[in-house]
Amino acid sequence: MDAQGRGHAGDVDPADQWVFNPNTGSYELRLNPVADDSPSQYGGRRTSAPRQRQSSPDEDTSTPSRASDAQGRSGSRAGSRSESGGGRAGSRASDRPGSRAARRAEAKLPAQRRARASERSASADGGRGGGHGRRKAKRKLSKKQKALRIGGGVVGFVMVAGCVGGVYMYQRLNGNINKVDVGEENPAVKDGPVNILVIGTDAREGKGNTGYGDAGSVGHADTTFLFHVSEDRSNATALSIPRDMVTDIPRCETRGENGETKMIQGQQRVRFNTSLGQSERDPGCTWKTVEKLTGVEIDHFMMADFNAVKELSTAVGGVEVCTAKDINDPKSHLNLKAGRHTVKGEQALAFVRTRHSVGFGSDLSRIKLQQQFLSAMIRKMKSGDTLTNPSKLFKLSDAATKALTVDTGIGSVKKLMALANDLKRVNTDNITFATVPVVDNPEDPATVILDEAKADPLFKMVRADKSLTKTEKAKKKKAEPKPKAKKAPVSEVDVSVRNGGGPAGAAAGTVEWLTNKGAGNAVSGGNAPQTLDKTRVEYTASQEGQAARLADMLKLPASALKKTEDTGSGSSMTLTLGKDFTTAGKPVGAPDKAPSGVEKVNAGDKNVCAK
Repeated sequence: MDAQGRGHAGDVDPADQWVFNPNTGSYELRLNPVADDSPSQYGGRRTSAPRQRQSSPDEDTSTPSRASDAQGRSGSRAGSRSESGGGRAGSRASDRPGSRAARRAEAKLPAQRRARASERSASADGGRGGGHGRRKAKRKLSKKQKALRIGGGVVGFVMVAGCVGGVYMYQRLNGNINKVDVGEENPAVKDGPVNILVIGTDAREGKGNTGYGDAGSVGHADTTFLFHVSEDRSNATALSIPRDMVTDIPRCETRGENGETKMIQGQQRVRFNTSLGQSERDPGCTWKTVEKLTGVEIDHFMMADFNAVKELSTAVGGVEVCTAKDINDPKSHLNLKAGRHTVKGEQALAFVRTRHSVGFGSDLSRIKLQQQFLSAMIRKMKSGDTLTNPSKLFKLSDAATKALTVDTGIGSVKKLMALANDLKRVNTDNITFATVPVVDNPEDPATVILDEAKADPLFKMVRADKSLTKTEKAKKKKAEPKPKAKKAPVSEVDVSVRNGGGPAGAAAGTVEWLTNKGAGNAVSGGNAPQTLDKTRVEYTASQEGQAARLADMLKLPASALKKTEDTGSGSSMTLTLGKDFTTAGKPVGAPDKAPSGVEKVNAGDKNVCAK
């Protein structure tokens, strides 16, 4: 990702955009309307935003919102501005002795008021000239106070190539952001769960990305996370997708600089990392690949490059990592003794790129290092050391926005701030990193394939918004009850199967499966008259034992059983396959916990060390 040649926002003094709110005890940002930027290298370059002349200390630097507020309160504020001698340029012009406006105003005043006006004017002149006027000297702000006015608010929660965490931005950084039109214009904030695709590209082009071999490479989806935030914002799950996993890449449409579209053909059984960069694919192609793989609908994407890791780790003052043994990797140039270290810049990038000296030397071993690094970065960004350090906040926000490429739905600081304020409620201890389960590819030892037996339940948990972290709310939630009725023999099961939202051919496939299992009578009822989100079994009181047996065979919860009136007609039970149905014999819905063997790490765990 080319980090050069991008426009910058106007030179508005940030201190004039932050207003202290006594109710919250913090500074709040008053934003000016900002025009959207044009897309990045994948969709065209942005033009530079109009630059505003930086105001001198004596000039009016108020925002439009302040100007309107000032008009509404002009009667009460005019006097105080004159008395202080330090108001804005407009009020000073009319109050200055000798000006035409001042003489006209004075002529209209009663004598007593003219005297007071003259007295105030003399006092103001005396204050400016160093005399003995009544105006109290304006208290100077300390360097720390000035910095707090600039960096006093949390306005971003961004995840980028090897680092994720809270990023603090404001309006002047808007021009830093690159964005790509992927054909999706989702709102920055929405009700329900939020799914963000985080991509780290290994492109060798652009500032800070050269010198790592494969010169001039357009890059791949080298590091990819699907970041799922729960509907109630109590927890989050970050799924690492191995770059060398063999999968199918669907065809995707890209948009050029002039808005022209181009259809990129899909490929079957190729490495996941080729979903970006290769064959002119943009982040939208990776977006569609992940949706096809997981069944999870994505809302937004964020992408960054090598330079982002270096700049962000430096801006935050370094990230603490741990190694259980000495690491000396000549390829990534990482050389660390066993123990804890604070890494930043080139060393931080080397840490998230190394793989030959840890674990089995594969990309799967490197994923563990990246998860450790990301967890530590989150903790560092949310720590008091960062939140209360204006210098770090400014450096962090500048580095993040320069390194970041996003979709148009969050393509401005204002939109990123809205998203951040929505997601910042997630506690660090309730963020869990997990790796998509894979097994060795028997056809190619350099690649891996999806372990469907473990991956499917994991993807279901994300789709069903179930947490991998044992939050207090999850602990209080009871497991789904099972049918209590005595199960009838399989040979007595008499059921009509209809498809009400399952995969195509699911009804016929289920009938065949039940017949092979020994069901007494199973027939296909075609398509159901309506679509159901969840699979349902409708039965009468006399069929309760059959329903319990069918539920056991198909691994259905008790909530899937619905008793109807007994008409005495001797009709079969009705099984309607809903959207949650996949294949006969596999449980519908999502499990309450991740399958055994899924590797996880909690973002709040400080004791994770690379082995």
